[in-house]
Amino acid sequence: MNNPNSPAGHARFDRHIAAWLLACAVVVFAMVVLGGVTRLTHSGLSMVDWQPVMGVIPPLTESEWQSTFEQYKRFPEYQKVNVGMDLDGFKSIFWFEYAHRLLGRGIGVIFVVPLIYFVFRRQVQGALSGKLLGLLILGGLQGLMGWYMVKSGLVDNPMVSQYRLTAHLALAVIVFGAMLWVALDLLYPGTEGKHKRDVFALVTVAIVFFTMMSGGFVAGTRAGLLFGTWPLMGDSFFPAGLFTEGIWHSSFEDPVTIQFNHRLLAYLTSAVMVWFAVSRLRMHPPVQIRIGVWLMLAALISQVLLGVVTILFGVPVALAASHQGVALLLLGSTIFVLHRSASPR
Repeated sequence: MNNPNSPAGHARFDRHIAAWLLACAVVVFAMVVLGGVTRLTHSGLSMVDWQPVMGVIPPLTESEWQSTFEQYKRFPEYQKVNVGMDLDGFKSIFWFEYAHRLLGRGIGVIFVVPLIYFVFRRQVQGALSGKLLGLLILGGLQGLMGWYMVKSGLVDNPMVSQYRLTAHLALAVIVFGAMLWVALDLLYPGTEGKHKRDVFALVTVAIVFFTMMSGGFVAGTRAGLLFGTWPLMGDSFFPAGLFTEGIWHSSFEDPVTIQFNHRLLAYLTSAVMVWFAVSRLRMHPPVQIRIGVWLMLAALISQVLLGVVTILFGVPVALAASHQGVALLLLGSTIFVLHRSASPR
């Protein structure tokens, strides 16, 4: 048996922690996709309170369901959008939001319990302690932001704030990317500090991230429903009403401008990623980087096609959720290429 204090023992511990972090990243991926489905089915406001502990148990009896439904009726979504909805209709939206919250709690358990075990076994050492603490804090903030987002739709307007929704998405994406990054550091040690030299790769990752955040504003304002055409928006590449309230305000508040900007960012992202991929392949990199680049290109092509057909078919739930999921795969593959590009092996 390996000595836990030996290099071989540390390497074995690192592999265990990396596998745990990758499993957590998979659950975060599922949570983001389920969050998209919850939003697309207009289910996110069906649970009007936040009970981190007691909220694990859903209504079980008919009277409990009726009580929960009556509570929902007191808020704007029922009064302005779903007035007349029956109990069965309420249950259909409730279960999506319940599953999303339950999965959020689940990722907390999946992260915290093994973390306690690894710490107790003294398998977490050095800078890794700070990284895992940072992930724990980010995860907690992401959950709090989720409730802060929901609260914005329980006041007057039964739509959550696009700013809070995008912040909620951003934190989830950052947690996903950070888990992947720390896992790669553990699986492929010796690359610390070298990634900052790869400016092109860093810029590519940043562009993918900001395009995803632009998609958050599209979702938050339902801008994707405005134009069911591509490559034109209606009958023009530059639709009427573009930047009518100034560039800055329109970019975050006007659905026409928000969709236009998201399309432009998608074009920019595609061009930069193809350029990045070609530049990497011309270097005749090791096989892992070549595989990563081709996976990145496959995700890019899939993402572009999903974006187009989602618009053309009127933003159906399955296509829109897939578009969100593939965006995470695109980011993950780009992060992998960045990380492996810094490795001497």
